[in-house]
Amino acid sequence: MNPRRLTPSMSLLLAFEASARHLSFTRAATELALTQSAVSRQVQALEDLLEVALFRREKRRIVLTEAGTGYQKELAAALQRIRSASLQAISHRTGRGAFHLAALPTFTAKWLMPRLHRFYARHPGILVHLHSRVTRFDLDLAGIDAVIAVGDGDWPGLVPHRLMNEQVIPVISPDIAARQTIRRPADLIQHVLLQVAARPAVWQRWFEAHGLPVRSMRWGAQFELTTHLIQAVASGLGVGLLPTFLVEDELRQGVLAPALDEEFSTGAGYFFLASPDKLAIPAVAAFRDWLLDESAGG
Repeated sequence: MNPRRLTPSMSLLLAFEASARHLSFTRAATELALTQSAVSRQVQALEDLLEVALFRREKRRIVLTEAGTGYQKELAAALQRIRSASLQAISHRTGRGAFHLAALPTFTAKWLMPRLHRFYARHPGILVHLHSRVTRFDLDLAGIDAVIAVGDGDWPGLVPHRLMNEQVIPVISPDIAARQTIRRPADLIQHVLLQVAARPAVWQRWFEAHGLPVRSMRWGAQFELTTHLIQAVASGLGVGLLPTFLVEDELRQGVLAPALDEEFSTGAGYFFLASPDKLAIPAVAAFRDWLLDESAGG
């Protein structure tokens, strides 16, 4: 087989990848600073070279074929590796660098951002581009180099670095705490329990650990963001079971009150995760080392 057929030009590949990501030749053209017709011709040239249809043209929209879907997934990962390799080479030459980090929004706001200035003081030539994520995703397809997540650290293809264990505490609004005294875990059976949608089992584990029947739990609303859960508890909508380090300010300021003055270990942890090839990038490795130092120092 002609090697050229297996190694299309970068311009053809970029045109296809952008079109597949946007499902639009027009938006791909805007991203690549080309005309819509130029992108369409490049995609057609790639299909002719491969002798396979990558898109179905349906009136005013395009849809990936089965072959196109598989090609996009492999190609996106390959292009990301090329970009990472280029970034690594540039970083070695200049001592500078940049990378894309995804992290939990509330963790970022309450723990990472107040400390980030110390990283920049230590590494003034490195830029950290921050993105918010609350659920698992494909880092390569999203163009993300590393992620900070909560869980067991088991994320296929990524190397986990534990930053801290998760300790949670039940919290309530001071007004409700003043009206309804809570002296023991069983008293929470009378209260509405609020939770983060991505962590539905945390309350259940807390009840089981305290010997309380799970069927007695009074479920309240779910929230996508921990920040919204904190606000809901402060507004008196119910009791929240929240990581202690994320509500330290609210407890100190009296915005929240501890429903019970005892912490509970969920068994989960906060992890910095990246693939081995990303950890070889000096900027990513420097940020990992700094994070481990910061978390070790509390």
